Amino acid sequence: MTRPYVLVLYYSRQGATREIARHIAAGVESVGGIDARLRTVPSVSSESEAVAGDIPDEGPVYASHDDLRDCAGLAMGSPTRFGNMAAALKYFLDGTSTLWLNGALVDKPATVFTSTSSIHGGQESTLLTMMNPLLHHGMVIAGIPYSVDEMFTTRTGGTPYGASHFAGPDNDRSIDEQERALAMAQGKRLARLALALETTRGQ
Repeated sequence: MTRPYVLVLYYSRQGATREIARHIAAGVESVGGIDARLRTVPSVSSESEAVAGDIPDEGPVYASHDDLRDCAGLAMGSPTRFGNMAAALKYFLDGTSTLWLNGALVDKPATVFTSTSSIHGGQESTLLTMMNPLLHHGMVIAGIPYSVDEMFTTRTGGTPYGASHFAGPDNDRSIDEQERALAMAQGKRLARLALALETTRGQ
């Protein structure tokens, strides 16, 4: 019997969202009995004839619908684009209607995360709008509770809706201790929920 896994699905152009994904994955894997599976999505090109390779030049491989269908839980991350998720991630989600028709994701836990180049650059609106397609899929949304101490000490990223990171106007600001701790806590919480719901789904 294969071990359950949390799919940590993200899109990242400058690397900041990828860094949060890595810490969420570490939080998942700190919980016994479940793995983290890191996956990304290809960029959307304005050139209609441009086709992305099957394997990215660096980082995790591209996500498949099977990765999503078979996961025990989902952590999904994107940089903000005018207060919304990036087009590349939206494009991937727009192709999941078959999973929706089959109810493949119903009752699975999900969480979201983001990165912005300014503190007030749409962190919360991006997280909230990223939840919409997951709710349509029947997923159970989990944020970060205020029982996590760093929710009271962070001065940059971190919301009850999900982990976030302030990358700076040049996207060169590293993730700080509070942002890292919140991402880890989010991954741990999602892993625990995934294991708990895995035993009850279908009953």
